[in-house]
Amino acid sequence: MKTFYTADHHLHHSGMELSFGRIVETFEKPERAEIVLRRVREVGLGPVLEPAAYDRAAIERIHTPDYLDFLQNVFAEWRAAGREGEVWPYSWRHRSMPMIDAPPSGLDARLSYYSFDMAGSITETTWQAAKRAADTALAGADAVLAGERAAFSLCRPPGHHAGRDFFGGYCYLNNAAIAAQRFLDNGHARVAIFDVDYHHGNGTQEIFYDRDDVLLASLHGDPDFEFPFHLGYARERGAGKGEGHNLNYPLPAGTAWPEWLTAFEDAHARIRTYAPTALVISLGVDTFKEDPISQFKLESEHFSTIGRRIADFGLPTLFVMEGGYAVEALGVNAVNVLQGFEEV
Repeated sequence: MKTFYTADHHLHHSGMELSFGRIVETFEKPERAEIVLRRVREVGLGPVLEPAAYDRAAIERIHTPDYLDFLQNVFAEWRAAGREGEVWPYSWRHRSMPMIDAPPSGLDARLSYYSFDMAGSITETTWQAAKRAADTALAGADAVLAGERAAFSLCRPPGHHAGRDFFGGYCYLNNAAIAAQRFLDNGHARVAIFDVDYHHGNGTQEIFYDRDDVLLASLHGDPDFEFPFHLGYARERGAGKGEGHNLNYPLPAGTAWPEWLTAFEDAHARIRTYAPTALVISLGVDTFKEDPISQFKLESEHFSTIGRRIADFGLPTLFVMEGGYAVEALGVNAVNVLQGFEEV
């Protein structure tokens, strides 16, 4: 299996985050990608390739131009305003406040408009890192389109919390969504995104909620208690043409393998019924029992089974790296999925 990776991911590093009332070292740090890459090489998974640089048009198939302009330019605006440090939003719209239909003009107002949390900041080179993560996803999709059975896009920063015009949850560009659209734009009529990350992919849901050419199935911590909250309930099934094409499996804290696998198999069957012609896996391995910011109880060997069951679809498949923060086990768990897939 080809792995697409670029050291340009180092261009983004927030350094810190607010976690339950404390300022702590961020859990989403550059060493995550390096640990996975090292394991890819240790097991001889396949060649590691640098992704090409794609033009912005491929990203604009998912994200709005005004949002992309904001990401590219906001750090310079921050400095021009005489501010030091990294760019952080600090205010968000409450449900009692009316929606606005265009970005506001003020810097802080736009930071609020284009974000939903402060899990990650914007640094001088965050745009470059996020753009290269999107390139990594596109390169993987193009490899599959060219005939590879599967490919692994080792993206960082991750992407599934980013929506059409907002960032949050460590995510700035939605790599999995960009890849899914790449498949659709190059001959595939229906694509499924199977999100096995512990946290709900609220951005991916927002992007495809009213569409029937992408089926999203997501297994995740119940939004009643788990980030990103507010979205990810089973009742959210899509809208308009997308009705029935959004499948959420919210699971309780402490979910172990038997219960998780039951939800996985139900989603697996419903994806088969949808009959996609290509598959994108939002590969989060923060379902691991020792993950510091998650509450499921999967063991390392379970990730191999997940990979084998994904292979049973028999579809052109792209794995896109999302979360996973138990850094000592991260490489083993992520690559176990890929090796399990390769066994079938």
